[in-house]
Amino acid sequence: MGILVLVRHGKSEWNKRNIFTGWVDIPLSPEGIDEALECGREIAHIPFDVIFTSTLNRAMSTAMLAMSVHDEGKVPCFMSDDKRGQVADKKTLETLIPVYSAWELNERMYGELQGRDKDACRKEFGEEQVKIWRRSFATPPPGGESLKETTERTLPYFEEKIVPYLKKGKNVLISAHGNSLRAIVKRLDGLSDDEILHLEIPTGRPIAYRMEGEELKKIPPDAAL
Repeated sequence: MGILVLVRHGKSEWNKRNIFTGWVDIPLSPEGIDEALECGREIAHIPFDVIFTSTLNRAMSTAMLAMSVHDEGKVPCFMSDDKRGQVADKKTLETLIPVYSAWELNERMYGELQGRDKDACRKEFGEEQVKIWRRSFATPPPGGESLKETTERTLPYFEEKIVPYLKKGKNVLISAHGNSLRAIVKRLDGLSDDEILHLEIPTGRPIAYRMEGEELKKIPPDAAL
């Protein structure tokens, strides 16, 4: 039975400063680095077969930091389509955990809000309007994506590229973002469009599922993996 672990990246510098980030490639803050390492210690005993990340630094860094304290000792390696970046030796390949980065797992793109202070936006546009842009399912911010649109790019990738590993009994780690992970959790937990508005995914905390038959079932946080 394959295990799926979802991790929202550790707190970034713009999370700390309360700035809309979206696709802007901002790094982890010192606190975010600590969160990633602590997350790694929580999942250190799970023998991961493959890792998926977004293309943004904060998600990739979180995965690499988490795996730096892993018990198994295998080296995570970003897979390259360029032959010049590929591993030629089969024995060496066995010591690696393949890592795939995909834009489909990127954070929701916030358009004209990217780089803007959230409190300043609330003063300019009103608390309720900013809440709609941030939390509604189908209403996008100006020039950006809605959660619905994020879901429409994230879920096909999840179903086509990631779920097949789980059905083969492989263990998978996904390091991504609050909204791309909300899209996945919405599907896995069967949440309605209204229920997803209230779901908050904390930074640097693993969420685990186990493949049972054809379904992924959530593992309670206090249960042994």
